[in-house]
Amino acid sequence: MFNQYIYTYGNRLYGLARKLCRNKEDAEDLYQETWIKAYRFFDRYDRQRDFGAWLTGICVNTYKDMLRRQKWKRLLAVFPSNEDKDRALASIPAAEPPDHSDVHEAVNTLPEKYRMVIALHYFHDKDVKKTAESLGIPEGTVKTRLHKARELLRGRLLANE
Repeated sequence: MFNQYIYTYGNRLYGLARKLCRNKEDAEDLYQETWIKAYRFFDRYDRQRDFGAWLTGICVNTYKDMLRRQKWKRLLAVFPSNEDKDRALASIPAAEPPDHSDVHEAVNTLPEKYRMVIALHYFHDKDVKKTAESLGIPEGTVKTRLHKARELLRGRLLANE
């Protein structure tokens, strides 16, 4: 079954890979890597969607991943040895975490029903559904409270500027 997809879409995919990559070797790597990922994640393919579009998405995302890896390789190739690279990386000071104390203070002034949805949704990375389940309220109520809480926070933060 999968061989039929390769037969049908192989030339088109290879043409895309050639257009994206600057040389034949990279295009061939991209082509192979795309088919490997398509095969590996074929069980996630929604048969209601066009296979060509799904495959193109995999190819483009794989190409972006390749570019990121190449960028790091070029950056790290500047160092003559791993020890030099490690010393240089160790000498970079750690970034200071951003100060969000004004946001936390503003959140703490919100009425509890707004503070709860903000805390769960933003500080504990719960989506609307999980927030609703955690609080035992409908999803629509969570959305309404998030909207109102953001308005209140915006007003309070702008007033403090």
